[in-house]
Amino acid sequence: MDILRLATAGSVDDGKSTLIGRLLYDAKSIFEDQLASVERASSERGDGHTDLALLTDGLRAEREQGITIDVAYRYFATPRRKFIIADTPGHIQYTRNMVTGASTADLAIVLVDARKGILEQSRRHAFLTTLLKVPHLVVAVNKMDLVDYDRETYERITAEFTAFASRLEIGDLTFVPISALHGDNVVERSPNMPWYEGSSLLHHLEHVHVSSDHNLIDVRFPVQHVIRPHQSTDPELHDYRGYAGQVAGGVLRPGDEVVHLPSGLTTTITHIDGPGGPLDEAYPPMSVALRLADELDISRGDMIARPNNRPEAAQDLDAMVCWMTPDRRLTPRTKLVIKHTTRTARALVKDLHYRLDVNTLHRDDGATGLELNEIGRIRLRVTQPLFVDDYGRNRLTGGFILVDETSGDTVAAGMINDRS
Repeated sequence: MDILRLATAGSVDDGKSTLIGRLLYDAKSIFEDQLASVERASSERGDGHTDLALLTDGLRAEREQGITIDVAYRYFATPRRKFIIADTPGHIQYTRNMVTGASTADLAIVLVDARKGILEQSRRHAFLTTLLKVPHLVVAVNKMDLVDYDRETYERITAEFTAFASRLEIGDLTFVPISALHGDNVVERSPNMPWYEGSSLLHHLEHVHVSSDHNLIDVRFPVQHVIRPHQSTDPELHDYRGYAGQVAGGVLRPGDEVVHLPSGLTTTITHIDGPGGPLDEAYPPMSVALRLADELDISRGDMIARPNNRPEAAQDLDAMVCWMTPDRRLTPRTKLVIKHTTRTARALVKDLHYRLDVNTLHRDDGATGLELNEIGRIRLRVTQPLFVDDYGRNRLTGGFILVDETSGDTVAAGMINDRS
């Protein structure tokens, strides 16, 4: 059974948390004590109904204010698929949280209030999902019950969003009219909207094809750990040397010729070991250990690839970054630590090309720095080569984080631009 990672986004009060609560409730993925707690909290707040949003609004501050601040992760499963949901904030001051939640998502759901239509925050979150190369986007037109399930209202919103989306790079766009509060078109098709001919939201989530979204062409295996069980009494493990990590791209099989970077030496895969034993092949996002025919000097941060299909070894990076800390600004000459796949190096911000207004897509070429939650294009110089791909080609080898040298706090998330 495969896993779908999805993120919800949209403007404040569009019903993101209610939608997730409805999915969990209707899919029978909550415990009785959780439901009882939500019913009690709803009663104490004076709600006239059970507020399913409280299933995801876990922080006390969120419950008191009725908003989502942090990224709340929830898990549920149907007979067809497992799901990991990131409920991300709608407020502009929490853009960094939305970036965090969507960075690993296979699909994003942008909710739109049917009464309000497409708002600035809806456009911003749609743009961020495309910036983060989320392969599938669903626009859920929520609160259809409050517009009497009106078809013209739905079609006006879909037409407006489609026109806006034409300016973005969206691979797969789907629209679903729903009422998260009442469950219309969430898990089951709703009789209140007979004019809608598509599937329910859950049916779409269960059937959307995501396995082909992984890069299965470019073999990329960042080495995370070298396994040498010296203390083992098992004679078969006495000379064992395995290179553990997560497959970031391509398909690996025993007998394949590979190249080690940075040395450039070639060898052959002899075995692939998984958590349950030997494997015939490995592909993203599997975590495995490779055994090689030759004893090479390989350590954490190195990369295994194909001899004729190597990532670029780069020390100068052109990237889009989202600045995530209120404690300082990102400016030229800022010194930071970069973490890319399993490799860590020191980095210097050489230039800030522009700051991007994610609401209008306008580029501010005169910007001198980035503040909290702002996004811009920068040039970085790192102290040692990183083995990189364009973010659009491989999100794992094209993404990185920047860390404050002193505090160790993550201060930015970055995406490497097209280097062609």
